[in-house]
Amino acid sequence: MKSEFQHLIDLSDYPVSWWQNVVELGEEIKNNPEKFAHECDGKIMATLFYEPSTRTQMSFQTAMIRLGGQIIGFDNPANSSVAKGETIKDTTKIVSSYADILVIRHPIAGAAKAASLTADCSVINAGDGGHLHPTQTLTDLLTLKIEKKTLSGLTIGMCGDLLNGRTVHSLCKALSMFDNNFIFISTKELGMPAYIKDIIKANGSRFEEVNTLEEAMGRLDVLYMTRIQQERFASEEEYLAQKNTYVLDRKKMKLAKKDMIVMHPLPRVDEIAVDVDDDSRAMYFTQAKYGVFVRMALIMTMLKEKKSSVTLKGKVYGKVKCDNPKCITNHEAHLPKSFITCGDETLLECEYCDERKLI
Repeated sequence: MKSEFQHLIDLSDYPVSWWQNVVELGEEIKNNPEKFAHECDGKIMATLFYEPSTRTQMSFQTAMIRLGGQIIGFDNPANSSVAKGETIKDTTKIVSSYADILVIRHPIAGAAKAASLTADCSVINAGDGGHLHPTQTLTDLLTLKIEKKTLSGLTIGMCGDLLNGRTVHSLCKALSMFDNNFIFISTKELGMPAYIKDIIKANGSRFEEVNTLEEAMGRLDVLYMTRIQQERFASEEEYLAQKNTYVLDRKKMKLAKKDMIVMHPLPRVDEIAVDVDDDSRAMYFTQAKYGVFVRMALIMTMLKEKKSSVTLKGKVYGKVKCDNPKCITNHEAHLPKSFITCGDETLLECEYCDERKLI
């Protein structure tokens, strides 16, 4: 299935050189922002945020304003026709006709992919459920490039909710392309999905899994903390059982290297103690600031990209449906249920949410 526009749904849809160009442009913008003040004069960006956001939404809005563009959209679907039952297809079809570029965040996996199928402008995935968050990954790559001076040869600890953490999914997929080592720090229930582990191995990087921060701290160049996300749990009881499992505090920071940096996509709840904020290795607020620069670079890049891209690469297998209840194909019946084969014809991967199933 073809689209007339370029979209950013998953960074893996683009070569590594493309990511690097966006990150390098972001660094150039950081160093000389006034040079780019009129790059988007006369352009309009639509932001469709179906779930709450502070940093992602505001950094996109700030990025467009600093480029000279304007903004439309909503940050509460209850204040839009979505509340009346309007589908993603209809919402994006209408709103994209008003804008030059569309940014969407949605609580359901694959929603950005679904939006890209019929949108009349480029679509950027600003987070789809617990699936992916490619613009946070670009932010993280810029942070690493500036603060660690490299994207390769690092030992990176990922801690917290690795099952539902779309930021760690996207970042692992990206950094595995640069020959890195990963240490996954989580409970068994919140461990990294198998498909992410498979990608890491296929790309030639390595990973191990541990249960405590103390086991990993002394070996890390980067610690990426994540929030235990209440909104991703089926019940409050399940959430409370995991909530305070991992807390980074000053005592644990004493176990770390002097040049290790701490990153976090934010918001935090209680997984990083406030007393860590004054540590020079705490990089999460700076990381959020860098997000504006890399999103400025991304907006410029997408608006200048050549048109036409493949939006669905798989095929529909009769009456086969995705088993993931949080997949967009199980919420919007009109969508073609496209799957990609993994190895042989008996193992399929949903093209929207990456859920695998045997047939």
